[in-house]
Order: sequence, then structure tokens, then C-alpha cells
Amino acid sequence: MSKVRYKYNTKTLSYEKAVTPLRTRVFRAISFLGTASVIGVISVIIAFRYFDSPKEKQLRREMEKMQIQYDLLNKRMNNLAVVLDDLEQRDDNVYRAIFEAEPIPDDIRKSGFGGADRYNDLEGFTYSQLMISTTQKMDQLAKQMYIQSKSYDEVVKLAENKEKLLSSIPSIMPISVKDLKGTPSGFGYRTHPIYKIVKMHTGMDFNAVIGTPIYATGDGVVERADAEASGYGNHVVINHGFGYETLYGHMSKIMVAPGQQVKRGEVIGLVGNTGTSSGPHVHYEVIRNGNKINPISYYFLDLSPVEYQQIIQQSSQSNQSFD
Repeated sequence: MSKVRYKYNTKTLSYEKAVTPLRTRVFRAISFLGTASVIGVISVIIAFRYFDSPKEKQLRREMEKMQIQYDLLNKRMNNLAVVLDDLEQRDDNVYRAIFEAEPIPDDIRKSGFGGADRYNDLEGFTYSQLMISTTQKMDQLAKQMYIQSKSYDEVVKLAENKEKLLSSIPSIMPISVKDLKGTPSGFGYRTHPIYKIVKMHTGMDFNAVIGTPIYATGDGVVERADAEASGYGNHVVINHGFGYETLYGHMSKIMVAPGQQVKRGEVIGLVGNTGTSSGPHVHYEVIRNGNKINPISYYFLDLSPVEYQQIIQQSSQSNQSFD
């Protein structure tokens, strides 16, 4: 209960009860409420700015925990990337090499994802960059793992076809070593016997007497057997599958027909001197994926190490080819 106040009246020389005017009381009330409101607003601002509410504290703890989990996830993905890189190296340089398969190009393994707005829904947050980089890394790993999985599927199929692959790859000479006459002319730039100019010789020439048997160097299907290609005379082309073809030129006699299945070591024709040729011989080519390559690496089944070294030395000489 508020105290009663009195004031001394000099006119009546007596004490009278003090009465505060209504306007003064209203003014005081408004002043008090205004001051309280200002203090209250300032207190709220300070509290919200410098002190966390229980809910905010909980959210902050959850965000800190989330950041820790993202960091751990990034480290684990980095470790997975190292393991995956090792698997890719083995796949390209061991498994696929064993089966004569081309390695998967890096631009396919490491290719990114299209679309600049792919991660737009992760923009605008406190940890947007962390979330985007982690998601990108995860997407990249997922794609690389998918490609690696498909590659292993292919390697498994190659392994299942290993016996067929090994029997199909060219791996013997087109004529027997005992039938060779003179030094073979090798793959590379050689002097042409007819035109007397240096030009690329895309195969190897093995000179032998006319009528010497010519053998298929691997299992396959006869793709052509005619004399219609310029310069080769009577010749045979065998498709071995797995990207391999072989060509045998200048035959005196063709002994197979297009579409015929042949086995390694089967006689497909006889040595001759047809087409653009300067003497009896067989011109032999190995073609892989459409490119003519040096046949010297494909005689490993019927030559001893000494014979193989002799063939390499003889064929590497800059001599004149036979065609």
C-alpha cells in the first residue's frame, strides 16, 4: 500500500493531504512504461545476439557434429579413391593387358557430371561448400565404381573366352622356319623393289620356293580370298576376332574360300610371285583394330629364343623388300 503524503499550506498554516494531478500520474506511467519497453527491447536484442537459446545451442551442437561427420566422410572417400585408383591401375595394366584388351581412357574414368545447376539445392547454407564438395566427390566415386564394375564384367567375359582368345591370336610364322630361303624383309621403311623408292612396308616378307605351304597363324574365319586388292596378287585375309586380322599375299594358289573356318597351322595357300612382287615370297601382315602393326611380336609359339633373336636382327636390316 502506497504511503499517504502531506504538504504544509502556508495560507491555512496547516498540513493537507497531497494530491497528484491525473495528468502527472499518466505522464509518469507512460514514462515508466516507455523506459521499461526500451530496456526490455535492448535486453532482448543483447540476449538474442550474444546468448544462445536452448534450441539454438542444440542446433549448434548438431551442426558441429554434422561438420565432424562430413570431415570423416571426406577422409573415408579419399581412402576409397586411393583403393579405387589402385584397382583401376591393375585393371588397365594387368587384367586387361593379359587379355589384349585396350585400357579404359582416363577421360572416361574421370569424366565429370554435366549441368551447372546440379547442386543448386545445396546453395545458401552455412556449410554449402562442404556439402557440395562432398556430394561431388561421392558422385565421382560412384561413377568410377560403376565404370570399374562394367570393366570387370568385360574382363570376366574375356576370361571365359580365354581359350578361344589364345587360339585366335596370331602366334606363329606363316611359313615354317625350315622353308625359309634367305633373310626376311621386316616392317618399316624399306626400298621398294619395283619403284626403287623408300616407302612404308606394312608387313614382313618371307622368301621361299614357289609351292611352299602357307599356314594360318591363328584360328579364324576367311574374310577374303582373291586377287582383287592392288599389289597383293592372290591373297587371303583372315578375321581372328578380338580385333585381329592377318593378310597373306602373293600366293601361287589359294586353298581356302571366304567364310571358311580355319585353324592355326592349317594350310591356306602356297607361296607364289603374283601381284607386285620381285620374287617368290609371302607378304604377311598383322592388323589390330584396323591398324597394321609389326608382326615380329607374334611368332612366340614356334620359335626358340635364339631363332626369335635371329629373325629380329634379320628383319630390322634396312634392306629391299620383295613387294
